[in-house]
Amino acid sequence: MTIRRTAVATTFALSLFSAYASAEADLGSIDIFSSNNPESPVPKGFILGGGVISGQARYQGQDNETWAVPGGFYFGDQFMYLGDRARYYFHVDDNLALYGYGRYRFGNLDPSDADSLHGMNKRKGELEGGMGATVITPYALLTARFATDVTGRSNGQELLLWADFPIIKDNLLVMPGVGMMIRSHNMANYYFGGVSSDEATPQRKQWNTGTTFSPMAAVITSYRFSPHWVGMFAANYELYDNDIADSPIVQHQGEWYVITGIGYTF
Repeated sequence: MTIRRTAVATTFALSLFSAYASAEADLGSIDIFSSNNPESPVPKGFILGGGVISGQARYQGQDNETWAVPGGFYFGDQFMYLGDRARYYFHVDDNLALYGYGRYRFGNLDPSDADSLHGMNKRKGELEGGMGATVITPYALLTARFATDVTGRSNGQELLLWADFPIIKDNLLVMPGVGMMIRSHNMANYYFGGVSSDEATPQRKQWNTGTTFSPMAAVITSYRFSPHWVGMFAANYELYDNDIADSPIVQHQGEWYVITGIGYTF
């Protein structure tokens, strides 16, 4: 169980860097108990470091970008802080983990970004809260997590269904994962391509995404170089629901990002 729990930690350690890139995908199940073993892929406690992120722009007129960003996160026995999100476990055993969830979702559309977005309303950030559960099996980690806007910005919700399949070899972790993100019409319209009547123009028609279903896939690799240094790599792709992809302000059929990072443990 310790190996599986340690493997999961890497997934959400990387989610810190995705916050800076406004990436929406959740890379897998969170760490239940990270390990103090100096050879495990992810340590317990604080990890400070940096990463390089390459991401695909969501909206028309935006360019793909690459960022170099600092990062820091914490894995404790019950509390996990992961940059833009945190979790508190109120029940953990060898088969099931239950937790409360909080996240600050950053805004992702600014009309000043491109001429094609002029006349749109700026999409601002919001605070989200929710609950989740991870079922631990010998072969996979199965997660369901629900979150809702608690600030009244989008008044939206999302449900993540995800499965991780960790493979461990000494101090190396390779973990593929697949899942589905289900977003309410309020969430999808605000952050994923909705165009209201007051934002519509002759060149940009009104658009309602409705509730959306977007499949995702990810692979995460973590390697422990030494007791204090760990390197991480992740690649993630979300295939948009057709009602997102066909929006007049969305420029792709999906969204990918790649992250490479290195961290020092304390």
